[in-house]
Amino acid sequence: MADGLSEKIGGAPPAGRVSSHRESTEGTFTPSPKELEVHTGEPSRFSLEKADSRVTPPKNAVDNDPFKHLSTREADILKNQVYTPDVKIGIPILYRYASRNDLLIMAVGSLCSIASGAALPLMTVIFGNLQGTFQDYFLGKVSYDDFSGQLASLVLYFVYLAIGEFVTVYIATVAFIYTGEHISSKIREHYLESCMKQNIGFFDKLGAGEVTTRITADTNLIQEGISEKVSLTLAAVATFVTAFIIGFISYWKLTLILLSTVVALILVMGGGSAFIVRYSKSNIAAYAEGGSVAEEVISSVRNAVAFGTQDRLAKQYDVHLIRAEFFGFKVKGAIGVMVAGMMLILYLNYGLAFWMGSRFLVDGEVVLSKVLIVMMAVMIGAFNLGNVAPNVQSFTTALGAAAKIYSTIDRISPIDPSSDAGGKIENVKGTIRLEHVKHIYPSRPEVVVMEDVTLTIPAGKTTALVGASGSGKSTIVGLVERFYSPIEGKVYLDDVDTSTLNLRWLRQQIALVSQEPTLFSTTIYENIRHGLIGTQWENESPERQEELIYEAAKKANAHDFVTALPEGYQTNVGERGFLMSGGQKQRIAIARAIVSDPKILLLDEATSALDTKSEGVVQAALEVASAGRTTITIAHRLSTIRDAENIVVMSHGRIVEQGTHDQLLEKRGAYYNLVTAQAIAAVGEMTAEEQQAIDEEDERELIRKASAAAAQNKHYAEDPDDDIAARLDRTTTQKSVSSMALASRSKDPTVKHSLWTLIKLIASFNKEEWKLMVIGLFFAAICGCGNPTQAVFFAKLISSLSVPITPLTIPQIQSDASFWCLMYLMLALIMFLSFSVQGIVFAKCSERLIHRVRDRAFRTMLRQDVEFFDRDENSAGALTSFLSTEATHVAGLSGVTLGTLLMVGTTLVSACTVALVLGWKLALVCIATMPIVIGCGFFRFWMLAHYQRRGKRAYASSASFASEAITGIRTVASLTREQDVLQQYKDNLAAQQLASLKSVLKSSILYAASQSFMFLAFALGFWYGGTLIAKHEYDMFQFFVVFSSVIFGAQSAGSVFSFAPDMGKAAEASRELKTLFDRKPAIDTWSADGDKIESVEGTIEFRDVHFRYPTRPEQPVLRGLNLSIQPGQYVALVGASGCGKSTTIALLERFYDPLAGGIFIDGKEISSLNVNDYRSFIALVSQEPTLYQGTIRDNILLGAPKDVTDEHIQFACQEANIYDFIVSMPDGFNTVVGSKGALLSGGQKQRIAIARALVRDPKILLLDEATSALDSESEHVVQAALDKASKGRTTIAVAHRLSTIQKADIIYVFDQGRIVEQGTHSELMKKNGRYAELVNLQSLEKHS
Repeated sequence: MADGLSEKIGGAPPAGRVSSHRESTEGTFTPSPKELEVHTGEPSRFSLEKADSRVTPPKNAVDNDPFKHLSTREADILKNQVYTPDVKIGIPILYRYASRNDLLIMAVGSLCSIASGAALPLMTVIFGNLQGTFQDYFLGKVSYDDFSGQLASLVLYFVYLAIGEFVTVYIATVAFIYTGEHISSKIREHYLESCMKQNIGFFDKLGAGEVTTRITADTNLIQEGISEKVSLTLAAVATFVTAFIIGFISYWKLTLILLSTVVALILVMGGGSAFIVRYSKSNIAAYAEGGSVAEEVISSVRNAVAFGTQDRLAKQYDVHLIRAEFFGFKVKGAIGVMVAGMMLILYLNYGLAFWMGSRFLVDGEVVLSKVLIVMMAVMIGAFNLGNVAPNVQSFTTALGAAAKIYSTIDRISPIDPSSDAGGKIENVKGTIRLEHVKHIYPSRPEVVVMEDVTLTIPAGKTTALVGASGSGKSTIVGLVERFYSPIEGKVYLDDVDTSTLNLRWLRQQIALVSQEPTLFSTTIYENIRHGLIGTQWENESPERQEELIYEAAKKANAHDFVTALPEGYQTNVGERGFLMSGGQKQRIAIARAIVSDPKILLLDEATSALDTKSEGVVQAALEVASAGRTTITIAHRLSTIRDAENIVVMSHGRIVEQGTHDQLLEKRGAYYNLVTAQAIAAVGEMTAEEQQAIDEEDERELIRKASAAAAQNKHYAEDPDDDIAARLDRTTTQKSVSSMALASRSKDPTVKHSLWTLIKLIASFNKEEWKLMVIGLFFAAICGCGNPTQAVFFAKLISSLSVPITPLTIPQIQSDASFWCLMYLMLALIMFLSFSVQGIVFAKCSERLIHRVRDRAFRTMLRQDVEFFDRDENSAGALTSFLSTEATHVAGLSGVTLGTLLMVGTTLVSACTVALVLGWKLALVCIATMPIVIGCGFFRFWMLAHYQRRGKRAYASSASFASEAITGIRTVASLTREQDVLQQYKDNLAAQQLASLKSVLKSSILYAASQSFMFLAFALGFWYGGTLIAKHEYDMFQFFVVFSSVIFGAQSAGSVFSFAPDMGKAAEASRELKTLFDRKPAIDTWSADGDKIESVEGTIEFRDVHFRYPTRPEQPVLRGLNLSIQPGQYVALVGASGCGKSTTIALLERFYDPLAGGIFIDGKEISSLNVNDYRSFIALVSQEPTLYQGTIRDNILLGAPKDVTDEHIQFACQEANIYDFIVSMPDGFNTVVGSKGALLSGGQKQRIAIARALVRDPKILLLDEATSALDSESEHVVQAALDKASKGRTTIAVAHRLSTIQKADIIYVFDQGRIVEQGTHSELMKKNGRYAELVNLQSLEKHS
């Protein structure tokens, strides 16, 4: 067979042995067993079943030292390029960049925080003294005038407190937010500055993504930890301390007894949060597993669609959801019980204080006002202690984030572009010489990329580097630019070792144009001007710079298209230049490279990413640009480097041969093979369109020559993309069938949903739990009544204890006190019960809701057609994070929120009712303050959330600027733009800080007001109440009931908001869910429409099928495809990549519907059949086998439409050549395959995928490049399995390696979305057309 092939090639050069099997990577030839039999005349000695049955051990998790195989000197050079020091982080380090002013401001801020914290307990002293004043008045100890005087002065104290609180809170908040911003932006600056100094190897190791995360997320964490949270913590601690000082001064015995509440609170909070942390870890872990199942399924959605396994995969996902729900319920239940515990302690504290207080009172040890002071102070102090924990946590998070950032800031770069060390050469000629260079990339220490390369690149000439990818061409560019240090050998510029030269100066002599040009998000003019940075023209007058820029743009053939744009050179190119076409970006990059007239020009595949039209234009520009400079060109297309003075051919990191084009062709070596291969690919039968394209190519070649000659006169060919006007004005008549059809397809309509619709949607998920909901709401209402009830008890106690103490009244006082304290005990237990019940009930409902939403959302996603997943916004990552975050947000509109609102409602209504019944005058005055008090509670919470949000948002634009610079770090380095980037970043941050300072100055007024207006409401209530008491309209009982029910009721209502989940996010999330649930795909797997089919023969035909991918409508893929396939045939589709082979398979699976034409199976059009029915007769084996987490058996069973017996599975595995391997494993069919099948080798995965396809016993088997991703040993095994599998079925195989399909019954050759040849292997070889070329091409590639 192998011999037969090389004879047929005929004209090919005698390039040694030609084998139909791809040679394995080491270059040894692995014969197939059949060939062995032919050669040796005996059955093959190694059996196929045993091949590729090695078990890949899972990679050792801790790979200690990747450099251990290298010598110490080499290892040190590499380590030096990636090593990062560890920084010990402590509080002083966080504030390392604080200026003297910052420290002063922080000191003032701290004083103010402490003062603002101390103000709260001071209020209790005034409160107690007021009660004392009232009591004295009632007992007749003070006259009316004295009473009014005392009342007025105490009320004024409240006003002073309010003013003091306002000022101190305002100063503290502004001070800490300002210094937090200031210090964190200093950190940001230093971080980016440090990144700009680092060598490229450092970024290979970290990845630009990691760096961007640090500059955005981690600096935000630091800023959160050192801003307003610090002042909150200080204030809370101050409150706690002050409260107890006041308590001990007032009456130490009672304070000591009440200390027990602090202990109890700490126990409840500590115990509760221990459970919460434990369960939420398990909850997150359970969901993470579910998330990875979802991610696996969505990232390989075509497989799920092809096998119709959506439902079973959704069930697998649901298993994890059930576990997550279980733990989630425990978390939320624990929170509910914890809140209930806090309520229990609150009311028990009242009871204990009054009971003990009454005993001390009767003994004459203390007056009632002192009891009140102690009781309230202890409560305020104890509850404020709870505010400390979360803030301390964010501070420790900030320390952790800082450790990562400082480790980069403190890293000393081995190749530092910002340093001034190193020499300069006076006048550079531009000769580059490499001597005995050996190179290893620090991020891939196991691969030697260059081995002993010595090469001279003469000044002023063009040297071209060619070779297969990975042969070390681009590495030479990296070494000349000094992105990396070579491990051995030296690089010289004009006989001076480049490592002794100043790095910035060196890079200013060199200009680089890479394959993917990086443009920065600014105007075209600025982008070209970047090329002048660091050169002698950097500080020239703007007019002179403009001349240079226009000149460069003309040379680069960009001037015309730029001036044609509406804004000309001031056009913004968009982020990474995505508003320009490839050819336009490339020409701007060339202009940028040549604007400074560099001595050395490096072109790294500068035209390979372009289409042929733009390529000719860009190539012409490059030839003009490289005239008279030292130029190093790397090219894949050899036609572009024919005229180079020296062509260097590289292979596997060594230089194989060098010389001019003609010399190398005479040698008939590696270069010759490369050229022949490319030439073969270029010839072939032409359709009219191709002929036209070739003619254009020819014309372009002429134009290129002409324009290079006429460069002095600057006449250029045009790039068709440039004529912007014509592009915009293109009429509809030119469109092809496909684009007409696509135009008629509509986009997804966007519907605005009302809030009511969304609430109904969410309620529908909790329909089953309505009984639970009713119970929850009932108890929530009871919780709401707690406050007014407690107000009655409070007032009763005060009025009972205010009676003058005489031997006659003592028994009555004691019995009253005992009775009302026991009522407190009862209230405490009821509150505990009802808070617990409603907490637990709503926890159940909201977790159920989240579970159902996730499940339904996942199923709806899997229902969508493949087109849905092709869109950018629906990438696997985006959809997975949608499942995890949006579903959780939805809970914000569920029963919990309803319960909270009901609780607030009942509190307010019952409080007002009680107050109005007992004393309407005072009640009305107090109710008037209600909105303020509630507003304070709400705004206090809302402002803190607002500060966090603002901090994240504010730095988004500067972060994207920094990440753009870091993503294009090679471009930044080669342009020596580091200082420029930093300066812009600093300006950006400064502007940001100014803006935030203004907004903080405004918004802190609101926050300070929310903290201080409370006192004003108190003052008003007391003043008016006092006046009424003075006139003897009210007694003490009425006053205290009205005052405490309304004011404290409103206070508690305001504070409830902090427990309520975010409703804004919930509405947004449910809107997105509604849109998802309402989307009906064109090819709907849930629908029962379409004809059912009992059996399938397997006759397939395509009739004039036109198709374009919906996401790329401008790119025609199939242009009138006709094909017919008989039952039982083995058909192969071949052709260059992008010619529509895989698309044909996708259309057969009905992933998409064709735009025009039809696909028929047994004479029925497939779009008229029921899609699930139709797919059940087809099995697909794709290039990348998809396995899911679970056992081998689970994975194979996914192929089966119904339950199958073990024999059936065993048979499928034997057919797929995998049975022996499975049985040889210790767990057999229960072997776990790992995430995405990571524990198996490629060949094993592919054979399991084949077994999965065979288990459903398909009539039609589709093989989409089933062996292309494998090495040659596995390929033989899998190929043998495929040959076995295709017996007796209609099989359609797409293949890149033509050796795998020589036995096909018919081979269709595709080109440009049509079929250009068909026939068997031997017929097509005789034709000597397109197919023969492909075969020759592949045999050549093997030998090059």
